Amino acid sequence: MYNPLMGMNFDIIKTDSRSRARRGRLTLPHGVVETPCYMPVGTQATVKAMRPKDLVNVGAQIILNNTYHLHLRPGEDTVAKAGGSHKFMAWERPILTDSGGYQVFSLSKIRKMSEEGVEFRSHIDGRKMFISPEISMDIQMKLGSDIAMAFDHCIEYPCTELAAEHAMLLTDRWATRCKAHHSHDYQNLFGIAQGAFFGNLRRESALSLAGMDFVGYGIGGLSVGEPKPLMYEMLEIVTDNLPKEKPRYLMGVGSPDCLVEGVLLGVDMFDCVLATRIARNGTVFTREGRMVVKNARFAEDFRPIDETCDCYCCRNFSRAYMRHLFKANEILGAQLASEHNLRFLLRMMEEIREAIQNDTLRKYRDEFYLRYDLTKNF
Repeated sequence: MYNPLMGMNFDIIKTDSRSRARRGRLTLPHGVVETPCYMPVGTQATVKAMRPKDLVNVGAQIILNNTYHLHLRPGEDTVAKAGGSHKFMAWERPILTDSGGYQVFSLSKIRKMSEEGVEFRSHIDGRKMFISPEISMDIQMKLGSDIAMAFDHCIEYPCTELAAEHAMLLTDRWATRCKAHHSHDYQNLFGIAQGAFFGNLRRESALSLAGMDFVGYGIGGLSVGEPKPLMYEMLEIVTDNLPKEKPRYLMGVGSPDCLVEGVLLGVDMFDCVLATRIARNGTVFTREGRMVVKNARFAEDFRPIDETCDCYCCRNFSRAYMRHLFKANEILGAQLASEHNLRFLLRMMEEIREAIQNDTLRKYRDEFYLRYDLTKNF
C-alpha cells in the first residue's frame, strides 16, 4: 500500500552462518521488498517486452528506471505532470532510479567533465546537455522513485590507479553535494562506492560514504569487462567496509552465477539488462546454462525450455515453438523469452532467500555449479 509519509526501513531477518549473506526485508513507500532481490530494468519506464501485470506475475518486487534516458525523453517534467513514474507507467510497486552517471560516461562519446558536472551530447540527436549532482537529484525527485542514486563517476576497465583515484574522489565530493541538495518527502537517497579495481581505493570510498550516513549504498564500477574473480575481490572489500545494518546494491550485475556469488559476499540488491537483452536475441536461461533456442537442434524438441520452471512460457510452450517464433521474427518470441528469463532469475532469488533462512546457502551454491555450465551456450 502506498504511503507517501514513509521513508525506508531495512530489517535483517537472518544471517548465513557460513558467509556474509543475509535475508532482509526492505520497506519502501510503494511496498515491501524481500531481499536479496533482483530488479528488472525498465530503462525508459518500461521493462522491454513486458507489461506491468506480467512483471507482477513473474514475481518482480521492484524495478529500475533510468534517469538519463527519461531526462532525454519524455523529460522529467512530463513524468511529474503524469503523477510520477509509478502512475506514468502504471506500476504500483517500488521503483529505483539510477543517477544517469553510468549512461553519461558510456553512451556519450564526446563529453567534458568538470568539478561542476558533465557536459555531453545526447546519443539520440546530438544536442548539448549538462548534468550535475544537483540536476540529477532534481530529475530523480520529479520522477518520484522510492530510491534515488547519487550522481557518480564510473570509470572504465582497465584504468590507472591515478585515474581511478580521481574518479573516486570526485564521486565522493559529488555524493556530498547530492545529499545536501536532495529533499523529498519519501524518496530515499543511496550513495555509490567507486574505486575501480584498487583495493585501497575501494576501501577508502566505502568508508567515506559510510561516514556520510546514507540510508543505503550502491556498489558501482564493477562488471565493466574485468575478470569475475577480480570483481568478487573488490566486492568483498566494499561489503566489509559498508555499514552492516544498511542495504547494499550491486549495480548492473545479473548473471545467475554473479547473483549467487554476490549474495554470498553480502549484497542485498541487484539489477541488470542481461535477462531481457539476451531474450530478445533468442537466448534463455536454464538450470544447465544458457540455451540458444533459435538453434536448429530444437526444431522438433517439444519439451519446455526448462522443465523445472513455473513461468507461463514453460507451462504452455515448447522449445520447438519458441524456435519457430524467433525464426519467423514474431514478437511473441521476445515476449515469452523475456518473461522466462526474468522468472528464472526471480525464482533463483526466492530459492536463495529460502536457503539463507534454512542455513543451506553453501549447499545451494554447490548444487548450482554442479548443474550450471558457465562456459558455453547450447
